[in-house]
Amino acid sequence: MKIMDCTLRDGANVVGKGFPGELTTLIIKGLIASHVKTIEFGHATGLGATENGAGEAPLSDEEYLDLVAPYAKKAELGMFLLAKNATPKSIKMAADKKLCFLRVGANAGDADQAEAAIKMVRDAGLSAKYSIMKAYVLSPAELAEEAAKLEIFGVQAITIMDSAGYMLPQQAFAYTKQAVEAVKVPVGFHGHNNLGLAVANAIAAEEAGAEFIDCGLMGMARSAGNISTEAVIAAFQRLGKAKEYALYDLLSFIENELRPKMIEYGYHDPIPPLDLVLGYSGCHSSFVPLFKDVSTAKGVNLYKLIVATSIKNRKCPTKELMESTADRLLTSK
Repeated sequence: MKIMDCTLRDGANVVGKGFPGELTTLIIKGLIASHVKTIEFGHATGLGATENGAGEAPLSDEEYLDLVAPYAKKAELGMFLLAKNATPKSIKMAADKKLCFLRVGANAGDADQAEAAIKMVRDAGLSAKYSIMKAYVLSPAELAEEAAKLEIFGVQAITIMDSAGYMLPQQAFAYTKQAVEAVKVPVGFHGHNNLGLAVANAIAAEEAGAEFIDCGLMGMARSAGNISTEAVIAAFQRLGKAKEYALYDLLSFIENELRPKMIEYGYHDPIPPLDLVLGYSGCHSSFVPLFKDVSTAKGVNLYKLIVATSIKNRKCPTKELMESTADRLLTSK
């Protein structure tokens, strides 16, 4: 299961039209350090959005491209591109700046309007991914038919976008399964959390054959937010998958670096890292004060201590068990 992190694109909606340069660099470093290496960035509405009336981001498209250039060899970096905003000039600039992919987007049912944009992206030598926005306006069978058409047009990956957070898990499964059966290119899922089902939908989509999931750190995105990057990684790791991602490093980055910055923007993390660890481990919140005391006294990572101890005893972990677990964690470093 591959994670495509969209914090620096869709997540930018929580701060305006894009993240400032310093925060962009902070987030991209934090993601790469946690082994999340497929990253979409830039203006919240995509390449060429400012010129087409979508408002200004703190940086221009070219400035974003120059800013992330030092990380181009460390991650698969790309931008979003509404089909209607595609121009040979802007796409050539992205290619010249060594961008890896452009993800063309159009509403479900509008694939024909995106054919020219897809061709421009491919002709420029960039990987052409595609987002079927508002996928739920078509039936699963109709969406699969459109996916097959898009594959003929030359797209190299297709994302099913639940743009309003409308789908139930069985719908996420049905849409994904039929699309996967209709094409040979990878299919992914992009969910919003308006019904509180984003992670459940991601799991359902993966079970149906999705090869990648769109996410946002701290769930950042429009409206009720995207599938949370850290939450979906934790959920998949509970299922024995996505082990390549450094969950503890990601949670520490969020807690110590990203959350303090986002507080300045008035953004509230719906699932703080500690609460996520409680769900991941099965630890009841009433034990947290004692875990914190032992973690501080022993100098061990609180999250790792909670998880390791809970494997031994979720019902009523004692201080002695916490301390012996902490000692074991220290000697295993």
